Amino acid sequence: MKSLEANKAEYERLIEVFKAHDIGYFFYNGGGDSADTCLKVSQLSESMGYPIQAIHVPKTVDNDLPVTDNCPGFGSVAKYIAVSTMEASFDVASMCATSTKIFVLEVMGRHAGWIAAAGGLVDDSIPVVILFPEIDFDEAKFLAKVDANVKEFGYCTIVVSEGTKWPDGRFLAEQGTRDDFGHAQLGGAAPVVANLIKDALGYKYHWAVADYLQRSARHLASESDVEQAYALGEAAVNMALEGKNSVMPAIIRTSNNPYTWEIGSGELKDIANVEKMMPMDYISDDGFGITDACREYLQPLIEGENYPPYKNGLPDYVVMKKEMVEKKLPSFEV
Repeated sequence: MKSLEANKAEYERLIEVFKAHDIGYFFYNGGGDSADTCLKVSQLSESMGYPIQAIHVPKTVDNDLPVTDNCPGFGSVAKYIAVSTMEASFDVASMCATSTKIFVLEVMGRHAGWIAAAGGLVDDSIPVVILFPEIDFDEAKFLAKVDANVKEFGYCTIVVSEGTKWPDGRFLAEQGTRDDFGHAQLGGAAPVVANLIKDALGYKYHWAVADYLQRSARHLASESDVEQAYALGEAAVNMALEGKNSVMPAIIRTSNNPYTWEIGSGELKDIANVEKMMPMDYISDDGFGITDACREYLQPLIEGENYPPYKNGLPDYVVMKKEMVEKKLPSFEV
């Protein structure tokens, strides 16, 4: 939802609907914007005399929520990007002597490069250049790195975050439009990068945008990700039953090797609209790769497989019926 100031009537209507249906618990899963909405629902319901226990459940592939070690959804997306980077690189390597030498994969990540970093989990024998939102795009330095990789390996794979920016702060992929939260709508960093390479170096390229594929590929889910998602959902329910409000369950990492974790929690006032960026010590000195510290953080999150059941060759997913309850209030005009 938009800001409380811009949409107060809609927020108030939401509380009225809760009251009409005797709803006392509000579980809202998502990222930073969702945490902010959850906090506002809690605060507004209190002021309207119908306090709601609002519990935010972390779920964002961007992995940019503070307090929690990682967010459900991210481990599986990281696995998808790492696998896609590896397999596409093998494909390009097979033809680079006579044809395509460049593959560019655009991934999600407006301000934080967690997803792009997953491309660095492939074996060191695969030449991968990563473009992070945290690092200003240096065109000359980038082209030199790509050219050096092609000369050494015969090809180069680039993983570019949609949030990669020019030194003046403009997104490579900015379209000039904005979403409901006021964020610049992105899409198109891959062709920008590919054409820069073509114009400067003359290499034949292919590019792809992972887009919805990266966050919907349940068939390639990480076992650790699925386990943590269920654990956080259960923890959220228990927090509500314990009378807690304006909180979020979180993953607390207790060890890297072996990877162990436990459930903790955080206050929404410390989480809403706060983005957790990639630490600079997770990014290599040249700005185009990940460090051992980053690999140590990421590796456990993609471990294990959790395949869905299959039917007729396709995943047999559970589909919610989404049956609406009977309305108890008059219609509301937005």
